[in-house]
Amino acid sequence: MDLATYISENIKRIRKIKNLSQKEVAMSIDIAQAQYSVIESGKNVPTLTTLEKIAKVFEVDLSQLVKKPNKNDDEINLSILEKIKLIDTLENDEKNCLLKMIDIAVAKKRMKDNLANMINE
Repeated sequence: MDLATYISENIKRIRKIKNLSQKEVAMSIDIAQAQYSVIESGKNVPTLTTLEKIAKVFEVDLSQLVKKPNKNDDEINLSILEKIKLIDTLENDEKNCLLKMIDIAVAKKRMKDNLANMINE
């Protein structure tokens, strides 16, 4: 696979993760939908300026558009994104409870990592 293919596959994958249509992205970066479709199909390599605009719309770093795609990216990102959307629909008490649980889990992981680093030193 070449860089143009990586770019087109990443753009399409991230657009789907962000739950955006081709038309929405095209309008956001001020190009015709047909032109955007050609970019996403890999028939045309976008300019750096266009890539920067797409990255801004997707709220990702430019490097995410040019990296070699990982087959697990779709599954991991979609499931996380779906869960975040569901969490956002919860009552405030439930959201706060989940956020506390996440904070505890993160603190526990950091503590384990720090202990492992201290043991290995």
